[in-house]
Amino acid sequence: MSERGTPPGAGSDFLTLDVTAAPAGGRTTWLADELRGAIVQGRLRSGSRLPATRTLADELGVARGVVVQAYQRLLDEGLVAARTGVGTLVLPVESLPTGHPSAEAEAEAKAEAEVGSLPDSADGVPRLPLPIDAEDDTLDLSPGVPDLAAFPRASWLRAERQVLRDVRAADLGYGDPRGSARLRSELSSWLASNRGVQAEAGEILIVAGVAQALALLAQNLHARGCTAIAVEDPGSRGAREQAAHWGLRPVPIPIDENGLQVEALEQAGVDVALLTPAHQFPTGVVLSPERRRALLDWARAGRLIIEDDYDAEHRYDRAPVRALQPSAPEQVAHTGSTSKTLAPGMRLGWLVPPADLYPELVAARHANDLGSPALPQLVLAELLSSGVYDRHLRLVRNRQRRRRDAMLAALAEYLPGARVEGAAAGLHLLISLPGLPIETDDAELATAIRHAGVRVHPLSWHRIRPGPPGLVLGYAAHPPDRLHLAVRRMAAVLPKELRHQPN
Repeated sequence: MSERGTPPGAGSDFLTLDVTAAPAGGRTTWLADELRGAIVQGRLRSGSRLPATRTLADELGVARGVVVQAYQRLLDEGLVAARTGVGTLVLPVESLPTGHPSAEAEAEAKAEAEVGSLPDSADGVPRLPLPIDAEDDTLDLSPGVPDLAAFPRASWLRAERQVLRDVRAADLGYGDPRGSARLRSELSSWLASNRGVQAEAGEILIVAGVAQALALLAQNLHARGCTAIAVEDPGSRGAREQAAHWGLRPVPIPIDENGLQVEALEQAGVDVALLTPAHQFPTGVVLSPERRRALLDWARAGRLIIEDDYDAEHRYDRAPVRALQPSAPEQVAHTGSTSKTLAPGMRLGWLVPPADLYPELVAARHANDLGSPALPQLVLAELLSSGVYDRHLRLVRNRQRRRRDAMLAALAEYLPGARVEGAAAGLHLLISLPGLPIETDDAELATAIRHAGVRVHPLSWHRIRPGPPGLVLGYAAHPPDRLHLAVRRMAAVLPKELRHQPN
């Protein structure tokens, strides 16, 4: 464990900082260098607000003094300014700094010891019904269902009132089919600082969730003569069926512990691949660095990667994973939404496509529905600019961690023979069933579980080719006691091999 109790390997979504990369005794210099580089490279834009020192220290698992000293270095260099009541803001940078202070590791360790004692200041996935009688007390553990009770109603209402006070009559017209200029500007900064995505406001398209982003891309690709698309196997059934609806034949590419098997992709003879590299659905694996490099090499031969960043904000026991898009912006179409952070019913998402696709996608968006609703876009922009959205994410992440832990504890108690995968991040778990024959029909198991009052997804729903049985369980929508009850109900109808610890 780290000095503040953060699990090993944890980090911050802010700039996808990974404290394990810091040298021993050199965390302050490491953090100052990371922040300085982000400012100079434009990943932190002028006017961007740095996280509160205590917040960033807690996320990184370091003493608050480390962050205080790093911020002070940037302040001394004229890269940031501290504003009372606002926080620490990035200043305009005209050119690269000529240099910055450095120190030997021994001196750095001494400085950290001195400041370390400073006190703290005050995708969708479809819900597929099973064909049996409904029950009033059914517990829905379908993956992809977020904690709708956590929607920040009070914050949204305050932001909406602020927007209605300031909105111009012209803002309520048909508007720009690309989306609100203010929202695209705020997203440009937020995506850069949280996911590493490099895109100006004029390169972002606001969409009605990832589903619309995939629909627009599929229609565009089909019009260009594309007839097939590589998909993860197992992978999102909803995304696969949507691609097929728009005329793209899904070509399954196997997934293993390192993510998409790029060698199989190279042999598939397709020019477009849809994947979830930061948190693969449903296995939860992260695309390994070697596979990322191989995938980007594959794409640079004139091919396209569609990066579904569906729940990257939800992680618990591992460092953040930067998006693929900044490594190859002309080969990657990056898409994400607020469906897992606010609510899917908001229908707020974004698409950052390669530049050559952008004009056609904007035209398709205009022909489709003229653009997104004005007020929700402006409210989201207000939440982003005020820092409320990030605070909400932190609260939700802590809440989901507790629910994840409760489900893990219940599985260990009632189904010790099952193997749990994908627990480090996301809103669901994959339950492998090693004690059962490979030919076991997991859809039949899901039906039996449904009769017991719990809805789950069989892993086979998300496969194209046959494979071992499994169950996909979402835990975000229920408090710990209900999750405990759900697992107990499951255990009552599952084979005895799963209710006993394997030898």
